[in-house]
Parts: sequence; structure tokens; C-alpha cells
Amino acid sequence: MTAEGRATVAVFRPDDGRLAAAVELLESLGVTPVADPMLAIEPTGEEPRDADYVVLTSSTGVEIVAGERAAAGGPAERWVPAGATLCAVGESTAAALAERGYDVDVVPEEFSSAGLLDALTDRVDGAHVELARSDRASATLPDGLEAAGAEVTETPLYRLTRPAGGGESAERAAAGDLDGALFTSSLTVEHFLAAADERGVREAAVAGLNEAVVGVIADGPAETAREAGIAVDVVPERADFETMACAVVEAIVPTYHE
Repeated sequence: MTAEGRATVAVFRPDDGRLAAAVELLESLGVTPVADPMLAIEPTGEEPRDADYVVLTSSTGVEIVAGERAAAGGPAERWVPAGATLCAVGESTAAALAERGYDVDVVPEEFSSAGLLDALTDRVDGAHVELARSDRASATLPDGLEAAGAEVTETPLYRLTRPAGGGESAERAAAGDLDGALFTSSLTVEHFLAAADERGVREAAVAGLNEAVVGVIADGPAETAREAGIAVDVVPERADFETMACAVVEAIVPTYHE
């Protein structure tokens, strides 16, 4: 808690507009944000290959293919699917595509790589599937699609790195000064722990998180956190930041909305 009695909640989103939006949301919920970006996005300048199926896995990837990150190193021209069946891993990715005029053909019921694999397994035997995503994506999709008989190619649209200078949240967790934390990917968990290691406070930081309310956006990152000894309190049914943030704040301050 702050001196004013407000709960403190760490948020690790990239500082590209999403961090500011997260801070605004948390302030509207009556808590004090600890903004500590644990991811930086570096477009590679590449775009998806032509294929029977093209899979996009994040709104960041959508921004890149739509030509909205040209100034940061992304393609200047809007990518055109060229007749491909366009697939989105989750609702937010699908919404980002639709907002930019793309027709989305496949969105799985479960918003995860495993969910998309279930949706495509019976459809891709002999087909070319292009995965356009980050350079740190898991092997779940390519391995599963190849096992289903697909020819799989991958294009890294962007690299995910840890920004220099972050780590305030690790120090505050170690000091017992965090009431909540919001992790949006396995990498945000890993980068938080790396920042804690650099400061020599990893054990204390994990202990501090375990006294706080920890939200993790999906099952995969939640497993990463648990393997590191971090107790996970909230995994939203929808892999959505606002849903997760509201649930974490509600768990910390049950009357925040009154």
C-alpha cells in the first residue's frame, strides 16, 4: 500500500501505448500502478509468406502487417493475404485484424496455441501453413501442425527483448511494497526474474509476490510462473488484460467498484 492507503499493482506491458493504457486502467480502478515495462518490441521488417493458411498470434503482429509500425522498422506497406485462410489465435488478435479491414476465417474457441491447433488439425493435411509471430514463440503450433501433415514455415515479425533500466517492481516486491502484479506472457515473468537476479533480490522478490495477488493472462505463462516458485492467484477465462486487471484489483480491494 502507498502512504495514502492505495494498493500498488505492478504492470509490465511494452512502453508503446499499451503501458500508458494499462496505467490509466489501473488508476481508474483506484490503485497505484507501478509501471515497469519488461518487454520491448523490435520489428524485423519481414512480412508473412504466401501460404494456404496464415496464422497471426498477437495484436502487435497485426499492427506490423498493417504497416502501422513502419517508423520502428516494420514494413511500410500493408500486407495482403493473397487468398490465404487467415487465422487468429485469440479474440483480441481477431478484433485487431477486423478493425484494420482483414477478414478473419478461423478463431479457436480456446484462445491459445493449443486451441488453434485443435481448430486446424483436421484441415491442414498437405497444406502450407505460415506462422507470422514473434521470435520467442513456443513450438506448440509448428510441432502440432507438422504432426497433422502440414508444411509449416515461420516468419518472425518482431523480436522481444528486455528494456534496459527496468526492475523497480522486483525491488518493491522484495521490500514487500507490492499488493499485486500483472504478467502478460512467459517472457514478462522471465524478465522480471532476470531483473531481480541482477539486483540480488530474486528470492525476496518471489517471496514478496507470494504475499501479493498475482495475475497471469493465460495458462502457459501461469505455468512459467509456478515453475519459478511464484504462486498464481488469477488466470482469467478470457486472455484479456482488462479482465485480468479487474480480477486482480477485485481480489486486493473487494470494494473498489462501489
